Amino acid sequence: MSKKILITSRSFGKISDEPMKILKDAGFEVTMKGADFDQKEFEQIIPEYDALIIGAHPFPEDLMEKCPKLQIICKHGAGLDNIPLEKAKELGITVCNVPGTNSNAVADLAVGLMISLSRNIVIANNRTRAGEWKPVIGLDFCYKTLGLIGFGAIAKNVARRAKGFGMKVLAYDPYIKELPEEFRDYTTLVSLDEIIKTADFISLHLPLTDETRDMITVKELSKMKEGVYVVNTSRGGIVNEADLYEAVKSGHVAGAALDVSVKEPMDMDNPLRSLENIIITPHIGMYSKEAIGAVSLICAQNAAAKIEGKELQFKVV
Repeated sequence: MSKKILITSRSFGKISDEPMKILKDAGFEVTMKGADFDQKEFEQIIPEYDALIIGAHPFPEDLMEKCPKLQIICKHGAGLDNIPLEKAKELGITVCNVPGTNSNAVADLAVGLMISLSRNIVIANNRTRAGEWKPVIGLDFCYKTLGLIGFGAIAKNVARRAKGFGMKVLAYDPYIKELPEEFRDYTTLVSLDEIIKTADFISLHLPLTDETRDMITVKELSKMKEGVYVVNTSRGGIVNEADLYEAVKSGHVAGAALDVSVKEPMDMDNPLRSLENIIITPHIGMYSKEAIGAVSLICAQNAAAKIEGKELQFKVV
């Protein structure tokens, strides 16, 4: 009897046919539900499957208990906050992700968003399309102070790009005690408080956990330099959305860019949508051809390897 795999990532296999070929060669019967994903349908059908390549949607613990056939969950990306890892471990379900592969794509987006904010590119575009033809004064991005909260693979790539702009880079990461040699001439490890108080641009690069949820609230926002720009390409919920709205509306925070939100898609009545100096993108950090291709390939390889009893890449549980 063939094994069944469910794919709920909307971008799986978009770049190449190779990932799908790997799955079919391994004997999988493949069901694609990324383009028309529905959480209720997912909860009804997942107990029938042996393997899952999952996107960003939730996989509740009580649902996982109803999946006796499920052998492996492959996250189509790096973040694991939507998968109950302890429950998976308890049930003997293998979990793999794909860390680092999308680090260039997300770093490019983060820097692009910072430049877009500082030069008001999105505002100028929208006003021009609406019929205006007036200059919009921005701020130089180069030679400013960039604060990176979290200093993993993505943040390191942001730092490398910032070096080319002559920026002073401050990094906070409680799990890093010493910088790699290549960063020491332009990056300084500092406290979170120093980044909050001194950075001109603050970019977040950390997972959503109990410790990082609401890490940036009115308390931290009020301590930031007037005119600071805040960029979040990591996970919704790390920055308190209501507090960010008030800080940007007041003008204390000059602008913000969010590739992630607490609820995705973001509600149409979310007040963040009403401010033109907040850029909102639909969680596109890893959406480069190179990153999607690599992530899809590794997910397919891991699913096939699990069924065939071979070695796994990036096993978490």
